[in-house]
Amino acid sequence: MLGTTKRDRAAERRETTRREILDAAWAIASEVGLAQVTLRDIAARVGMRAPSLYTHVDSKNAIYDAMFAQAWTECLEVMRGLEQNPPNDLRATLRLYARTFFDFSVSSLARHQLMNQRTVPGFEPSPESYAPAVEVLGALRHRMATFGVTSEADVDLYVAIVGGLVDAQLANDQGGERWRRLLDRAVDMYVHDLDQRAGATSLHTTTEDER
Repeated sequence: MLGTTKRDRAAERRETTRREILDAAWAIASEVGLAQVTLRDIAARVGMRAPSLYTHVDSKNAIYDAMFAQAWTECLEVMRGLEQNPPNDLRATLRLYARTFFDFSVSSLARHQLMNQRTVPGFEPSPESYAPAVEVLGALRHRMATFGVTSEADVDLYVAIVGGLVDAQLANDQGGERWRRLLDRAVDMYVHDLDQRAGATSLHTTTEDER
């Protein structure tokens, strides 16, 4: 029929196999840890021999790279959802972003470790795979800047606070609420610090102007 797009069935099969390989890698990582993932185990999960896996991936690090990209792309999609109806003040915005990123992170220990920790010796994500992570942080910076928070150190501190609570939750109370309950309190202290320093800067500026 005229106008009908021809399907690339070979490409579809390759993509299906790729998804199966990533799903198998994540399953193994969740069971035994990221560093214990092997090509042999992945191949067994998807029903092929280990040498055949190389027709789909170049190396184990290539699988980690694809997993990294997938994880941060999923995170980016979740964080983008916050842009549909964002709060109109800094405190509420930072609370919402903190809770959303926290919940995404603690839902999978292996995923969080690959995204945010140096768990796999010798693995470095490619620039292409790292791009979604850069976009997530860039969107956060942009949102904070709309409320006047532009200092790199201030952004770093917020990221460290949220990330630290994620790490504590996963290390000590997986599936619980112990450190999640501290998110709003931590954000409030952070915002209070911003307000205090802004006031001190304003006062100092006034004093200098009056001289």
